[in-house]
Amino acid sequence: GCKMKKLLLLMLAMVMLLSGCGMKKEAAAGGLTCTLSISCANLVDSDVLAEAKRPLVPDSGWLLEPVECSFEEGESVFDVLSRVVRENKIHMEFVETPAYNSVYIEGIGNLYEFDGGPQSGWMYCVNGEFPNYGCSTVKLKDGDVVEWVYTLDLGNDVGGSMAGK
Repeated sequence: GCKMKKLLLLMLAMVMLLSGCGMKKEAAAGGLTCTLSISCANLVDSDVLAEAKRPLVPDSGWLLEPVECSFEEGESVFDVLSRVVRENKIHMEFVETPAYNSVYIEGIGNLYEFDGGPQSGWMYCVNGEFPNYGCSTVKLKDGDVVEWVYTLDLGNDVGGSMAGK
């Protein structure tokens, strides 16, 4: 439906986004680890957000600064995000579409899709690449860097563009 189309558009935009979207990390002894962060930096100086939502945006732009997380073989980006937001008491809302084996993240930290305008919402990248798949289908590998970013313009404001597509 319409939501799926929007998700695909958003994911396509993400694929073309941020090329250097991460930082190196030291390999932890034993176990599988990844780095996870959640950023709404482009909402910091933006005037599109409703006044009531302003206090939800930290001055730093980080809802969660890059943090190292351990995970089990076979876990997805969504599995780790769910656990980390729960551990850090960060609100998250999502829609599961079992038919597509897909999860769509609607809101993190009470910041939702469309809060920043009609083309805004949450996107994610893994090692600088924006997967064209739902976060529940992307399996993590040791050392992955996962970044969740809030876009105001289908990714254009975070380094990607749908132009000419």
